[in-house]
Amino acid sequence: MSLGCCVSSYLSINAIDFQCRGIVTNLREVLVHQELNETLTTLTTVTILAILESFHSVTVFTTLLPEEQEKMRAAGNAAASVLDMITPFVLPGVTTEDLNTRCHDYITNDLQCIPAPLHYTSSADIPPFPKSICTSVNQVVCHGIPSPTKVLKDGDIVNIDITVIKDGFHGDTSKMFFVGEPKPFAKRLVEITQECLYRGIRTVKPGARLGDIGHTIQSFAEDKGYSVVREFCGHGIGKKFHTAPQVVHYGRPDTGASLIEGMAFTIEPMINLGRRHVRILSDQWTVVTADRKLSAQWEHTILVTSNGYEVLTLRDEEQFV
Repeated sequence: MSLGCCVSSYLSINAIDFQCRGIVTNLREVLVHQELNETLTTLTTVTILAILESFHSVTVFTTLLPEEQEKMRAAGNAAASVLDMITPFVLPGVTTEDLNTRCHDYITNDLQCIPAPLHYTSSADIPPFPKSICTSVNQVVCHGIPSPTKVLKDGDIVNIDITVIKDGFHGDTSKMFFVGEPKPFAKRLVEITQECLYRGIRTVKPGARLGDIGHTIQSFAEDKGYSVVREFCGHGIGKKFHTAPQVVHYGRPDTGASLIEGMAFTIEPMINLGRRHVRILSDQWTVVTADRKLSAQWEHTILVTSNGYEVLTLRDEEQFV
């Protein structure tokens, strides 16, 4: 599940690094520059934030400790298992409500987890999401609400987006499914979108920048004749569903926040067959393409490691490095 926005700067409490206006600096150097006498061992988060009051657009996030990373692996594995479980049930004649019921029961009974989307809202102005998964069919870009009246038909494409909470941590992933036999143009869109995800993931390593991920995805998608949705993006994740940084799927290389070991976030490109523009339906959740042409999305939760990345929601069927 995604939120739209851009992040221009960040502070990592664990790593004691920060970025402001695109310049990465070690906090110790900032302390010297500010002529402060506090040492790093006694410096509090409040003091750090006070130092940054003179800067603009500061977004705070935390990196994951080793024991938290283990919990994220467990949550990621659980989320991936839901997609494996539901695969044989994505068939013509099945309703998206049927899929929601199966996933809800599996998450709550078999996995003993919590479906994070159920009753989730990011604002008092937006009604709580009423279901346990998102099912986005054909021209629905994301956040499709399962319904007993939405019957899958032969040739449909559908994204199933799963987020579970296990032991207080979130695992977030989504997969595209073909319902029956896909049309060639739909099959190509889905496959190119998956490759966009994989290319974005392969960009991840300490020192790489968020703009590198976005540029890699955008350049590949547009080279293939598709457009990239800009209103919704990936996000930091951990104990909270959505945190900084926000990971847009377009951009320029060597821009944006630098990646640090221990960061966890989703990459979830939404790629359109037609133009990139979208609109939100009256339910305040369902996002569709403005031109009603097909859209596809794939998503994984990623951990930045010392030498690259780890895909926390990798499924057995996937083989890539």
